[in-house]
Amino acid sequence: MIDFRSDTVTKPTQAMRDAMATAEVGDDVYREDPTVVRLEELGAKMLGKEAGLFVCSGTMGNQVAIMTHTQRGDELITEAESHIFYYEVGDIAMLSGVQARQVPGKRGVMDPDDVKHAIRDSDNIHFPRTSLIAIENTHNRGGGKVWPIEYVREIAAAARERGIAVHMDGARIFNASIASGITPDVWASYADSVMFCLSKGLCAPVGSLLVGSRDYIERARKNRKRLGGGLRQVGILAAAGIVALETMVDRLAEDHANAKLLACELAGIGYGTDPSEAETNMAMVNVSASGKDAPSFVGALKEKGVLCNAVTPTTVRLVTHHDVTTDQCRETVEVFGSLLHA
Repeated sequence: MIDFRSDTVTKPTQAMRDAMATAEVGDDVYREDPTVVRLEELGAKMLGKEAGLFVCSGTMGNQVAIMTHTQRGDELITEAESHIFYYEVGDIAMLSGVQARQVPGKRGVMDPDDVKHAIRDSDNIHFPRTSLIAIENTHNRGGGKVWPIEYVREIAAAARERGIAVHMDGARIFNASIASGITPDVWASYADSVMFCLSKGLCAPVGSLLVGSRDYIERARKNRKRLGGGLRQVGILAAAGIVALETMVDRLAEDHANAKLLACELAGIGYGTDPSEAETNMAMVNVSASGKDAPSFVGALKEKGVLCNAVTPTTVRLVTHHDVTTDQCRETVEVFGSLLHA
């Protein structure tokens, strides 16, 4: 099967497996795992932050971040289809007791003026306190959209003027960096905290990092423990994360090229996709020309050996990654072609 469902399906490389087999470990709750310490320091340095915290998943990282920035009864501002709102099981409300103020965006990007308008008047007794603005870069449901850096800069300035924290859900921040040419530390400079995943395009089997100031990460460490994230000899997993950060970032450009190839070729045979929107490792394809709705089309693709997900009634998402080759992308275009008039 050619698997475009997500870059989460990637398998660890042999170098990762070797590093995991020989990792030096200790009890991380006692902060005695040297491999975890090295990973956290490496991740923080790459994003220009003081400290890092290894967490089990991107969702855990986002939720620990929110818990650490907010108090119960607060409000956070986030894009209407952001991952933290759309895909994290209501954890904003359940775990932090915080409500989400949804700002509709264009392909996941909020207009700075809309964000400013959404900030509550802290003197009004009827309103919750706006304590956090969350930015997702790249944006998942936006098809891997990279935020314009000037939008991030403007939102960050407005937040700091009002004493509001900014969290960046940077699950795919390295994709944003490769696509934009803007280094991860520059993106991160506009946020008080950043979460990024090791287990997507970077191919590590498990884990994400939350980075920020040293004081912030110390407080986040306690919230990680509250969520059951205080692990023991977790250096076995952290070892793969180190290999991911040291060897797998630059090759993300290959995934971007394959997504662009898919978008261009599929548009060329009559499917509804805009190649200019394939900025990173995702191609969003309107399959209406096939005469099928997206879920039915996904089923037909599966029968022909191609896996992907329907994201709207008419649109499927193809996510490229390390375990999909250029030749397989071309083969997939042929499969799409066979279904066009079937």
